Amino acid sequence: MKVVSTINQVRDIISQWKKEGLSVGLVPTMGYLHEGHGSLIEAAHKNNDKVVVSVFVNPIQFGPTEDLDKYPRDLERDSKIVEDFGGDLIFTPTPSEMYVEDFASFVEVSSLTEGLCGAKRPGHFRGVCTVVTKLFNIVTPDKAYFGEKDAQQLAVIKKMVRDLNVPVEIVGCPIIRESDGLAKSSRNVYLSTEERASALILSKSLAKAKEALNNGERSSESLRQLIIDTLSSEPLAKVDYVEIVDSLSLKPVINIEKDILIALAVYIGKTRLIDNFTYKLC
Repeated sequence: MKVVSTINQVRDIISQWKKEGLSVGLVPTMGYLHEGHGSLIEAAHKNNDKVVVSVFVNPIQFGPTEDLDKYPRDLERDSKIVEDFGGDLIFTPTPSEMYVEDFASFVEVSSLTEGLCGAKRPGHFRGVCTVVTKLFNIVTPDKAYFGEKDAQQLAVIKKMVRDLNVPVEIVGCPIIRESDGLAKSSRNVYLSTEERASALILSKSLAKAKEALNNGERSSESLRQLIIDTLSSEPLAKVDYVEIVDSLSLKPVINIEKDILIALAVYIGKTRLIDNFTYKLC
């Protein structure tokens, strides 16, 4: 496995792979990898000849009050995980390598980015779409792998690729959870022992909503209130949002008649965590 930091190095390697007729999978990450990222790398390894993992904490997707400087970084640890799960190349550029000094070109998707995290983090998805577009242009992958935990991001990337005719297949991979139900996240490292226990309220609230749906509840407001009441029972939890939306358009629904996405963002202490599930009507 190789680790490179420049665009030219990546392009040289990819060019040789393509000359050999090899397929390429890309797993874009911000590093501090865990088993959730590992599942993406593993899926890419199973379906492509070569796997590139980008490790880049993208500054333009962070807001002015967000945790860019504190975001955890550990390339040595990341390298071991990438190798263990079948990756072939790590691309770990600096911000100056990705963004020239007078950088002024951005990619933006409207509509899908208006609610959920997009409403709470202005400019976030512009930063995500821009860096992902750059990675697609640099790596020219056949397939790219994203986790379903970031459900809105996955939907936005799929739409961007479709709208702009980008020749890459987007593959969504299931949420990977701890044995107690907590969705794996690089931000979990911020949680104290007490906060880690409190964070279980996210998956517990979603489980209650799923049970209510299975029992026939079809009012989104009733479900939303059930989730909020459950979250509010945990003193360390502060609700950022709880939304029930159409699984394709991401528009809010009142009566549940089609497949839906239930998504939430909750602060546990100072750490913002997200979780979700999609409910398919039979």
